[in-house]
Amino acid sequence: MRLPTPAYLIDLAVIRKNCEALSDLKARTGCRIVQALKAFALPAAFPLLRVHLDGCCASGLWEARLAREYFGETVLTCGPVYRDTDTDLFDLSSHLIFNSLSHWQHWRHYALNHPRYQAGIISYGIRLNPQCSTGSTPIYDPCRPGSRLGALPDSLKNADLEGLSGCHFHSLCDQNSDALATTLEALDRHFGALLKSPQIRWLNMGGGHALTRPDYDQQLLVDLIQKSQDCYHLDEIWLEPGEAPVLKSGTLHASVLDIFQSGEQTIAVLDVSATAHIPDVLEMPYRPDLTLDGIPSGELGPHKYHLGGSTCLAGDSIGSYSFHRPLKIGDRLVFEDMAQYTMVKTTMFNGIQHPSIVLRDESGKDQIVRSYDYQDFKQRLM
Repeated sequence: MRLPTPAYLIDLAVIRKNCEALSDLKARTGCRIVQALKAFALPAAFPLLRVHLDGCCASGLWEARLAREYFGETVLTCGPVYRDTDTDLFDLSSHLIFNSLSHWQHWRHYALNHPRYQAGIISYGIRLNPQCSTGSTPIYDPCRPGSRLGALPDSLKNADLEGLSGCHFHSLCDQNSDALATTLEALDRHFGALLKSPQIRWLNMGGGHALTRPDYDQQLLVDLIQKSQDCYHLDEIWLEPGEAPVLKSGTLHASVLDIFQSGEQTIAVLDVSATAHIPDVLEMPYRPDLTLDGIPSGELGPHKYHLGGSTCLAGDSIGSYSFHRPLKIGDRLVFEDMAQYTMVKTTMFNGIQHPSIVLRDESGKDQIVRSYDYQDFKQRLM
């Protein structure tokens, strides 16, 4: 079928390849790996993911509900805060992680008296801030000074931690295992005594692990997990990658709607938007790879265009690209590696067309699993 534009295309064959690599990693390390729904939450892909992964990581009530309804019973929930009305989290989660000691104390009485806790079905943990920044993008650095994410060592001194059996940290962002090694050194320095206490039975090492990237040092990860097991005598170690299971499995297909000159720049306006459809382009920021006629674009070349999005925001800009031939209205551009942090973060700003979601099965057949129209835009506000 000829894909409509705009459209996200998700390729199940690529997801399977990633998941098989993760299954092998699980076997080598003994760790458990879950899909972080904050990055990718497409139920149509869950049947394949749950064959290889151990469950889901949720950041809030609705993600936890989606995980439980469509993925399975293992739901690790870790959010910055829970509303008093979020009591369903105790029925949906297998592991519920609290961001601060004060928030745990707020919920503690309810948590310890919950029937699922008393039956041994749910366990509780606390998020730790290892105070170790290894990334380069401040907006994605949970360990930067003044961060609201995770408890600092001083806040846990002489604290009553009865009822907590696990610890969690998340400090990486699409990084290799050397960054994890640095983080684990800081974690042990600040929280080693807590992690060695008999009450702590599991450690969640968060996400941001680029596990399926070709240059990822898997042997170092194997060594780090084994060292953590030996040092802390844990029952479980968890990883919650968002990108790794779906790396390179998604593309965003766009059409050129207008071409014109603005000073010395040639502008091409597309039917996709950085603001509404690929917001990380602006937040990171980063420059996504794309192809025309199956040929990768470059930064240098004779046919250079500045690609703009279709919202009214002046900064809705994707970047400058060079192509092997001049663009024309109606040309199709394909943005690469668009499965993660796209569909979960889109908006309907300006009421522009939202991309359809297309699933390519392992035989190569495409199926539109979700399309959007005016009613979807209207119902958000009615």
